[in-house]
Amino acid sequence: MANKYCPICGEENKCRVSAGEQGDCWCNAEKFPVEIFELVPPESRRKHCICKKCLTKFKEEQKMKIQ
Repeated sequence: MANKYCPICGEENKCRVSAGEQGDCWCNAEKFPVEIFELVPPESRRKHCICKKCLTKFKEEQKMKIQ
């Protein structure tokens, strides 16, 4: 992923891969619900990483819908 900004909120996504850092990125240990990718503009899909804040917020909102 070449872009360092989240396609959902526009803030830095803290992607270790795009930053050129060694080791695994935080997202490799996370599960992304398929539905979250519907929030990503089509031109950004598979090109821009979603940030942890947006992932956490999405998961919390999904839990609230279930309750």
